[in-house]
Amino acid sequence: MNVTLRQLRVFIEVARLRSFSRAGIEIGLTQSAVSRCVRELEVELGLRLVDRTTREVLLTDVGANLVSSVSRLMTDLDATLHEIRDIGEQRRGRVIVAASPTIACRLMPRVVALCGQRFPYVMLGLRDDVQSDVMRQVKSGEVDFGVIVGPFVTGDLLSEPLMADSFCLVARADHSLAAQAAVAWHELEGQRLVMLDYASGSRPIIDAVLASHGVKVDVVQELGHSATVFGLVEAGVGMSVLPWLALPLPAGAALVARPLVPRAERTVELVRRRDRSLSPAAQAVWDLIRQLPIEGEALSQSAA
Repeated sequence: MNVTLRQLRVFIEVARLRSFSRAGIEIGLTQSAVSRCVRELEVELGLRLVDRTTREVLLTDVGANLVSSVSRLMTDLDATLHEIRDIGEQRRGRVIVAASPTIACRLMPRVVALCGQRFPYVMLGLRDDVQSDVMRQVKSGEVDFGVIVGPFVTGDLLSEPLMADSFCLVARADHSLAAQAAVAWHELEGQRLVMLDYASGSRPIIDAVLASHGVKVDVVQELGHSATVFGLVEAGVGMSVLPWLALPLPAGAALVARPLVPRAERTVELVRRRDRSLSPAAQAVWDLIRQLPIEGEALSQSAA
């Protein structure tokens, strides 16, 4: 027996609409093509399924029984095919993303949560590493892609900007600059600063901005994590320049954050190998992150 899904789908539409012409309009076939499908199905089964009159199409008892049984089977088949397509197109497997620490802390938790809601078959692993290690893992293929501080340009990697993030001064609340609504870069001249080290993607950008304003500072400590920076600033060792995404400040700390003007920006960027396509699951997560730039910009501003 050689019964096709096409014949069954056409027959179900004819039975539902009680008309060859209306069924043809509904499924995009001519009336003659619809009639031919039903005749072929009847021939394969060796049974008459419909009685044709000049005014309407009537189901035979056999036809009515077939509609009842096949409709349930077709519904189950459609549901199964949709599930398989969803799993095959996106959305199953393990995805590993590496991100610079401030990005991993502020932006990526929402990504992990949203991924769990939208793609329940995807297992998303997050690595929070300094930028140099993120880049190494992306290049080696240890991770599917990275989220880094830009601007970033390289021949073997493909990057895509997500959002802009500016810089702020973090100081003790009793510092003279803390009383200002905003602090100019030139006011940092000669100040003692506790800074992130050069493993951070932000440090070269901050140094370049200071140099562009002709500002010389006394960097007294260079550290790998913003939490340690906050502790030293609160202890009075010095002030710090940090991206807004490095905030919020520790609860209960006697610290304030003030915007630095004129505004200088870094970007947050997605980065992956240029010569390797993403898996369907990794592409789904990449696209999910791409939908967050406006939320991310609002997040950096809300930390002020």
